[in-house]
Amino acid sequence: MSTLTVRPAVSLDSSSCKVTGLRVLRAEWAKMWSLRSTWITLGVALVLLLLAGTLAAANYSPTGGTVRGPGADAKDAVALALSGIDFAQLAIGVLGVLIAAGEYSTGMIRSTLAAVPSRLPVLWSKAACYGAVAAVVATVGALAAFLAGAHSLSGDAISLSLSSDGVLRSLLGAGLYLGLVGVFAVALGTLVRSVAGGIGLLVATLMLLPVLTGLLPSGLGDDISPYLPGNAGSSVFALHQASNTLSPGAGLAVFAGWVVLALAGAAWRLKRSDT
Repeated sequence: MSTLTVRPAVSLDSSSCKVTGLRVLRAEWAKMWSLRSTWITLGVALVLLLLAGTLAAANYSPTGGTVRGPGADAKDAVALALSGIDFAQLAIGVLGVLIAAGEYSTGMIRSTLAAVPSRLPVLWSKAACYGAVAAVVATVGALAAFLAGAHSLSGDAISLSLSSDGVLRSLLGAGLYLGLVGVFAVALGTLVRSVAGGIGLLVATLMLLPVLTGLLPSGLGDDISPYLPGNAGSSVFALHQASNTLSPGAGLAVFAGWVVLALAGAAWRLKRSDT
């Protein structure tokens, strides 16, 4: 006659299975770096910043001449160094939309929200992780582009150093702006839940709206233009403010307001809608 031995069940500590903000943040961090597109796109953004800024400085001519392309009309070394910022913001924005909307296209969002029923920590974690990484990459790219172009501009009237008034603020502002672009893109991707739709909305908001505003009557267009997301963001990293533009602080406040508005819309839809 055999004896059946019953082992006591292993008790699980409920705290080990509890969903916390830190655990959601770590999960989103791991998911972001598991994507090959993250490495590729951030690398592309960094290369575009560095390459465009370096080439603009190398091709700079005090008399203008036949120089064409980004930075051709630059009036200072910072503007030359940031010649590639439009390309970089597109790369960073596209990746932000993919990080958010890509889960909806693959259906993986169901697993994510099943693990985090309260939903909103997922959005905050995606935005925080990607925004921080985009800001660091962009800042490194902006500083590297400025330093790489400094040798080519040595002796020219527009030559500047990191210690020159406003230079470091502008370069750090460029990194901060692109970090906020990343957060903005994550919010748009979550809001529209479509990669194509999110990218289209991002491009329209940052790049097409200023062009369309230029078609308005001059008085109305001049009143609206400084407060558009792309134009307000450009004020953050401009070394010298053009006429009818915001100061760096005001531009940052306005653009951050647009980002918060997009995040609020994304949070509302995420909380109210099914996956």
